[in-house]
Amino acid sequence: MLFRSAVDTLRPAVQAQGAAFILNDRPDLAAELGCDGVHVGQEDASYAEARKALPDGIVGVTCHDSLHLAMEAGEAGADYVAFGAFFPTTTKEPKTRTEPEILRAWSMATVVPCVAIGGITLDNAAVLIDAGADFLAVSAGVWDHADGPRAAVRAFNTLMR
Repeated sequence: MLFRSAVDTLRPAVQAQGAAFILNDRPDLAAELGCDGVHVGQEDASYAEARKALPDGIVGVTCHDSLHLAMEAGEAGADYVAFGAFFPTTTKEPKTRTEPEILRAWSMATVVPCVAIGGITLDNAAVLIDAGADFLAVSAGVWDHADGPRAAVRAFNTLMR
């Protein structure tokens, strides 16, 4: 299967750099393929199912624009929660749109890290970092960068510092 081959190619390269390899949506495959963790959306496997599949792994949960969903995930033991979409995105159709203030409210209420997702570029990321995003989930912001992905990653790393 092409998917498994891609994971087997990318996972060691990511892990060799000291980064966690997080698979999206599929806790069963994350466990089977030796991933460091899984990220589940509200329509994917539940947090409990993801934790059962990866008892020692990282489990993150999409919470869209809901502090309530984030509190439930955090109280259940999620390693991080994700909010978004913050900006228009062509990567996939967002279920909700939210504002940076949700990051500020979350950061003031808890120590569980939060991820900002949705339409994030080098031009708009600072407002999310300033609001309290611990991590940024970027796709087109890296792959569509005018100077290429490597330059984008370097620039995002500098911005996050």
